[in-house]
Order: sequence, then structure tokens, then C-alpha cells
Amino acid sequence: MPSPLVEVDDGRFARHGVRLLLKRDDLIHPDLPGNKWRKLAPNLADGDGRPVLTFGGAYSNHLRATAAAGRLLGFATVGVVRGDELAGRPLNPSLARCAADGMRLHFVDRRTYRAKDDPRVLAALLDRFGDARVIPEGGSNARAAQGCTELGGELRGRTEVAAVACGTGGTLAGLAAGLDPGQRALGVAVLRGGFLTDAVRGLQREAFGGPAGRWSVEDRFAFGGYARTPPELHAFADDFEDRHGLPVERIYVAKLLYALVRLAGEGAFAPGARVTAVVTGRPEPAEEGTASSQSASVSR
Repeated sequence: MPSPLVEVDDGRFARHGVRLLLKRDDLIHPDLPGNKWRKLAPNLADGDGRPVLTFGGAYSNHLRATAAAGRLLGFATVGVVRGDELAGRPLNPSLARCAADGMRLHFVDRRTYRAKDDPRVLAALLDRFGDARVIPEGGSNARAAQGCTELGGELRGRTEVAAVACGTGGTLAGLAAGLDPGQRALGVAVLRGGFLTDAVRGLQREAFGGPAGRWSVEDRFAFGGYARTPPELHAFADDFEDRHGLPVERIYVAKLLYALVRLAGEGAFAPGARVTAVVTGRPEPAEEGTASSQSASVSR
């Protein structure tokens, strides 16, 4: 820390007079890359050693990062996973990595998952797994947003636009708060639903007492929803890798870069502007040899 900031020569931006920079948060830590480090660190700062219970989907980077943190720092982790139909299947590479790092996976049906913030649902989970620190889905809460202000601070005076892919909004909330008044933050939503603007406003109220910084959300590039990566997106990511030698994570980073190329072509950035893409993670681990039933680590 701070993570590297590098400029890349890309004609799709240069022809519009725009400079593309990459904020390489994926290089912060081999097991806790990018915004996951920035969001988890303040939530774990008191080091009380209690188990951590948190939430995510089948391909959640947040679950992987939390499991890795538990392994590295020596606390137990429980991951509540959306989709009880997954409990009887071999784990995908993301969940297999969580289990290998010691996370106990608990699969719930989608209706229960949608109600995960209901005090009765939380009480039932804590009754089952014992006293635990609860971190919300994606790691986004007031502490996480406060931690992500450091990302904005590292970009002060170095870019006009700082862009990040968003799932739950915590990184965008903190990034915007940490930038200088003349800079702006752009969040590219990777989920459908149009809920992200309200989520970021709510996080900023909790973290900073009200609106903080200049920011906006772009909702057009979710490609059908979270973890949806159609051939068009894979082709774009493959091309970006060939151009710049950067492995492109598909669920978040590819959608961010695709959006920025499109927005540059639409004239969304002023000539001469520096646009920074925050690279928040690396590609998924290779599937070979990782899928497993992990029955000792899975519960329903």
C-alpha cells in the first residue's frame, strides 16, 4: 500500500483524448486483493478473535477473502451462501477455496437469503453458530466505507475520474469520500435492479453523516446480472489481456473496463481527462483439481 497506479496506452481512449490508468488494488495482498482488504481491515481491526459470520453467493469474492483472512489471522469463519440447492453438489472453485481455508459453508434457500437482515433470521443463525461478529454481504458497512476512503486519498490529484465495479456499494461510498472536491467517482453496477444509488447514499449516511464527494452509478453494463459473463464479455476481456498483458477478472473488472470503453466512445469524458479503473481482483482460480464435496465443511 498504496497500490500501484499505471497508465496504459489504449487507442480506444486515446482517439477521444482520454488517458486510461489502472489502480492495481489486485496487487495489495495475494489472498486479500483490492477492495476486500480495504473493506475487511477496519471490520477486523479490534482483533477480538470472535468467529465471523458473513454472506455471499456461489461466486462471492467477499466470502473467499473472509475465509482467507480467517486462515491468516486465526479466527473461525462461517459463510451463509445463497441457494440451498448447492448443498448437495460439488463445490465450485470459489466455494472450494473457502472450504479449504476453513470456512464453514451454510446454504440457505433464496427466500431466507433475501431476509438475511431480518433480526429473526440473524438470531436463528447466531443461535446455530454461536456468538459471532456479523459482516454484511459484500463486506459493505460503515466501517468498510471508511476504510475505502484511503483508496480515494491515494488518487487525489492523480485522476479526474476514478471508476470501480460495484456489487454492494461500499467501495464507491468510501472512494468518493476520499477524493478531492474536483474529482468524481463512477460506480459500474455488476448487478441488475437499480438499487445501488440508494445503497451508496445509505452507506455514506452511516459512515460520514451524509453525502460525501461527487459520484454517480452507471447501471447499463451488468450483462444480465451478477456472475453473468456472456461470450461478448469474455471476448472483450481476452482482447484487453492481449493488448495489455493484464489478467482480467470477469465478474467485476471486465464489466468495468467494458463500460469505460463504451463511455469513452460516447464522449462521457472530457478530452485530456485521466480516467482510472480500480482493478479490484484477479481472475477466478483454475477449476482443475479444486471442486470437492467438502462434506465436513458444509451444512444446510
